[in-house]
Amino acid sequence: MASAMNFNTRNDTFRQLMGNGLSYRIPPFQRDYSWTAEEWEDLWLDMVGTVAEGGEPAHYMGYLVLQTQDERFFDVIDGQQRLTTLSVVVLAVLKNLRRLVDEGIEPENNQRRLDQIRQSYIGYLDPVTLVPRSKLSLNRHNDDYYQTYLVPLEEPLPRRGFLASEHGLRKAFEWFDGRVRNYARGQDGDPSVVLASFVETMSDRLFFTVITVTDELNAYKVFETLNARGVRLSATDLLKNYLFSVLDREPRHPQEMESLEDRWEALVGRLGAESFPEFLRAHWRSRHGPVRQTDLFKTIRGQVADRAQVFSLIRAMEDDVDVYLALTQHENSDWPPSWKELVASLRLFNVRQPFPLLLLAKRTLDDDGFGQLLRATVVISFRYNVIGDRSTGDQESAYNGATRHLLDADRTSSREIIGGLGRIYPTDAEFRAAFADKSLRTTQGRNNRIVRYILCKLEKHVSGTEPDPDSDALSIEHVLPQNPDQGWDEFPERDPESVAYRVGNMTLLETRKNRDLGNADYPTKRAAYATSVYEITRRLAEQYEDWTPQRLASQQRWMANQATAIWRIDQLAD
Repeated sequence: MASAMNFNTRNDTFRQLMGNGLSYRIPPFQRDYSWTAEEWEDLWLDMVGTVAEGGEPAHYMGYLVLQTQDERFFDVIDGQQRLTTLSVVVLAVLKNLRRLVDEGIEPENNQRRLDQIRQSYIGYLDPVTLVPRSKLSLNRHNDDYYQTYLVPLEEPLPRRGFLASEHGLRKAFEWFDGRVRNYARGQDGDPSVVLASFVETMSDRLFFTVITVTDELNAYKVFETLNARGVRLSATDLLKNYLFSVLDREPRHPQEMESLEDRWEALVGRLGAESFPEFLRAHWRSRHGPVRQTDLFKTIRGQVADRAQVFSLIRAMEDDVDVYLALTQHENSDWPPSWKELVASLRLFNVRQPFPLLLLAKRTLDDDGFGQLLRATVVISFRYNVIGDRSTGDQESAYNGATRHLLDADRTSSREIIGGLGRIYPTDAEFRAAFADKSLRTTQGRNNRIVRYILCKLEKHVSGTEPDPDSDALSIEHVLPQNPDQGWDEFPERDPESVAYRVGNMTLLETRKNRDLGNADYPTKRAAYATSVYEITRRLAEQYEDWTPQRLASQQRWMANQATAIWRIDQLAD
């Protein structure tokens, strides 16, 4: 895979990273420095634990994603906060060595130590101009402060008229300066030797997994691969840097740059950096049709190549962000309550495949049509995903086809779109059969919420009143207890997975009554059910004098029949 995608992977210590004339640059439009005392403290404890006598021989610092054409100069695509902070730590050590020199403590030896450490890890000062030639360059907002004040060990550090991230760099330096000073004082031996040993040992024991790529496309594929494996990297920053680089190719227009940055930060601020890639995929598919996740960045790069296209993309994302947030954070939206309830159901089901179609439909259909389509996606998701446990690949293909049809059609209706989703709408017979056999382990949080949702919808269907599934006054009652005691001889097979967690074995009950019943036998429970405020529970007591596997199956078949009427799209019905 490395050769096909043109990247390589290796493990490097901090010493190896900073040696052999290598230089690193944070791309101009990457995020500003953002670490705070919480991250500094974690890093410091890791370093102290590593350099201590008998400490861990190596400490893993995570992934570092670099882009290079010549293996000498590298753009830092991911890992800039860690690399910047480690450089600040080294500068704090240099500051403490400078104090020893100024105090006349072995000034010649300590100046040599200072110069050697600086040259190895920071860079060098031009002897004529005193301009730093640094191994690390920060982004456009932070580099001037870093090179002008931190690298030369300016004293005192200026405090007024700077950005918040520049203050963050200063605070990081001052924080580590204090920690390094206290560390040196607390160790036995010559402080200068302690300081030099700290840097040398730390640089040999801290190591990264370094992934080196040759262009943005390969870097984006790395992000997609690692994010799919649960390693969250900043693909959002990579896309941002690409869009700004498009503007940077042409004659500079500072107002355009400032406008783009403000609008980008507003988008990412509303969505959250980790949620942005998912929004981007849904947005792009809603406007351009299906595209494979692994091809998304390549596709965007091919279609966004000049400043007009950059701002067109930004405008389109701004047009879609409110709808996307309403689909993912319905609590804060101004949508009608009926829509918000449907969106809450999609969120409960953990279904996002309809999002591109829904983004497009919100731009294309009237409110009635959109509401009908939104309800249809909920019903399909309940039948297909929650009860049917069917393939999400087939589901995504159907939604992609509906999105493409809506993009290509001059005019269309919600009825026509819903009709095109018929192949992922399980028939009534299929749904009834799946529901009648469904088990949901309510010890899992999401399953517990889904069972509450199902039972409350059944109650509304039977009584006309829908309880609040999130109410503390309401609980899930397992007729056959999850851990049955005496009185359940009709169930010789006590495996809860096969019996207690069957949907037909569950009903609604007031929390107080449920607590009082505990693991009581069925006759005791039946008496409590008969006085419940919930009609589905009173019905259970009326219908069944005893509770056996046959009674449970009968109850679940009844529930399946009710569910078929509740979660139903008449247009697609048998």
